[in-house]
Amino acid sequence: QLHLVESGGGLVQSGGSLRLSCAASGAALDHYAIGWFRQAPGKEREGVSCITTRGGHTNLTDSVKGRFTVSRDNAKNRVYLQMNSLEPEDTAIYYCAGYLFHDCRGHWKPQSFGSWGPGTQVTVSS
Repeated sequence: QLHLVESGGGLVQSGGSLRLSCAASGAALDHYAIGWFRQAPGKEREGVSCITTRGGHTNLTDSVKGRFTVSRDNAKNRVYLQMNSLEPEDTAIYYCAGYLFHDCRGHWKPQSFGSWGPGTQVTVSS
């Protein structure tokens, strides 16, 4: 039901910034927590961040804390991932996905989410 599309990826040097956007359609975005995930070459898909249905709680994986910020604007059907101080290790395809009324607490796995977008490539050069 929920359809998501990511945008905003690109090529950036170490220390640079990008803002990713997750655009939603087909269902009420405010029914869904949105997770951001990434998959680098040769690695499994990992959770990056999670934001609850109205943005009341957010969660970030340790490697991006202090550098990334997740936010949402349900009126615009958008969820954002602001990425600052990017490092080569952040290079990956970034995806957004939904989970009905998830609380974004504790650990999460990609298998728990659905309505995956096609992803957007982020490449960080040294």
